[in-house]
Amino acid sequence: MARIHQMTIPEFELAFVTDEDCADYLIAHRWPHGVIVCPRCGETEKVFSVKTMAYKWQCYSCAPDSGYRFSVIAGTIFENTNKGLREWFHVIHMMLTSKKGVSALQVQRVMGFGSYRTAWYMCHRVRAGLADENFRKLMGIVEIDETYVGGSWKNKHVSVRRQAHKGGRGTPGKTMIVAAVERGGSVVALVLDKATTEALGAFVREAVSDHVSLICTDQYPGYNALAGRYIHRSVDHSKGQYVVGAIHTQTIEGFWSLVKRGVVGTFHKVSAKYLPLYVAEFQFRYNNQNNDNIFGAAISAC
Repeated sequence: MARIHQMTIPEFELAFVTDEDCADYLIAHRWPHGVIVCPRCGETEKVFSVKTMAYKWQCYSCAPDSGYRFSVIAGTIFENTNKGLREWFHVIHMMLTSKKGVSALQVQRVMGFGSYRTAWYMCHRVRAGLADENFRKLMGIVEIDETYVGGSWKNKHVSVRRQAHKGGRGTPGKTMIVAAVERGGSVVALVLDKATTEALGAFVREAVSDHVSLICTDQYPGYNALAGRYIHRSVDHSKGQYVVGAIHTQTIEGFWSLVKRGVVGTFHKVSAKYLPLYVAEFQFRYNNQNNDNIFGAAISAC
């Protein structure tokens, strides 16, 4: 199928006229080799199409007697919803073409949903689908940094202040996000409870290859333990030091600017409970900024 990248509204309307067009597009990206996989057992040999029902298949591997019947949306974020595929595709298109994200309220306005909850639910399901846990470990020169998201401490209710953790780095009551970015490559971001040396070390071991050529961070002491395993250099922002040759964190700061502009300017309020979903959305858009088929990649992920 023809690749579609950052479609305009007229291009979207031309490509997806009906729900059937969306179903064909979903099949092509979910099963690109034409092999239909049962979402329940993962088998392919005993899966047959239902001739009397479009976009339906029958699997006799997991149900030899009666057969397990499933549709094109089984096992996807589109399953068990009362919205058609074209509406789902439209919401995904809006989320991908907006650099700083799109709020659920804006989705409700544009799509004409009667309930804000419907738009909110659909956006969160898309973000959950875009979250990719099977990433390639970062190599080359990698920058690691953390940021904090949350309201002003002075505006917090007194009960929240009493329950907030007093130790660690950052403003109490805020939620910490740590990220690692490969220069010229992908970013991996994660929401953490505390900025401890153990938590940061576990994140780095999970996201960064052992054969990385250089890790660049700021002066935070929590990164000092990296020196024993990686080639680690840092810049001291407190001394006005930001770039020392190839040692800097400017790339990851660019990612943080996108996240913070989206949280402050678009979503306005993001709870700690759902922050990982928003981070997954920004991570997906950043990692696919040069993908000539970003819409297809999103459909495949969902």
